[in-house]
Amino acid sequence: MLKPTVGIQLYTLRDHIKTAPDFDATLARLAGWGVTDVQISAIGDIPAETQREILQKHNMKVCVTHKPLDRFTGDLNGIIEEHKIINCDAPGIGSAPQEYRDSAEKVQKFIDLTNELGKELKKHGMTFNYHNHDFEFRPLDNGKTMMDMLLEETDPETFRFIPDVMWIRYAGADPAEVLRKMKGRVKVAHFKDYIINEAGERRFVSLGRGLTPLEDCWKACCELEIPYVMYEQDGDWDENDPFLSTERSWDYLQGLTKQEA
Repeated sequence: MLKPTVGIQLYTLRDHIKTAPDFDATLARLAGWGVTDVQISAIGDIPAETQREILQKHNMKVCVTHKPLDRFTGDLNGIIEEHKIINCDAPGIGSAPQEYRDSAEKVQKFIDLTNELGKELKKHGMTFNYHNHDFEFRPLDNGKTMMDMLLEETDPETFRFIPDVMWIRYAGADPAEVLRKMKGRVKVAHFKDYIINEAGERRFVSLGRGLTPLEDCWKACCELEIPYVMYEQDGDWDENDPFLSTERSWDYLQGLTKQEA
């Protein structure tokens, strides 16, 4: 079994990657902790060539990205060229837009669309990558879930998953078992954590402080030889500081890497 490489999903630090100087400063700070791999998401209007220069300056690699679906449908050639420049073979999206949810017919349209996108990306040595939330696990009008349909009807060669283990747990499913259903179709898994507070509200927390069974998920990632695990936190920062949450979560990931696979 091979242990995943751990890194940071930059969506966590999205307010600090809007300009080239901020992107540079953020990567410098992460590099100081020993981070070598990141996911790019919600980055500002920074040319791909400039991104590459800053990434190379800090010896960083990009394992996957999130881009809006309308970029894929309206400017696929641009997506491909940008990813070639930053040396990333895994462009992806953070969620299916609302018009592709809530019914089997809508989901089928999403599957047909993304299978076609995947065919084009494959010509350039790339795959289409999909990040889940919890809605993919709700029953549809055909008795299946969106996740069932994605697993069954997307092309394994071109459609890959970015499983977010926290959202899977929050949806009421077993994240480790879902990871196993995705065997061979995951380059990057997202580790995120949460609690339910006294008011019954979901709150994000830094890794290891909540309800997500992260150690079980780590073992499954090792078993399945998933190449990357990225920390992500959407909000609810420790002391309102995303860098503090990120540093604490990075330390938690370092602890996981020291465990036997």
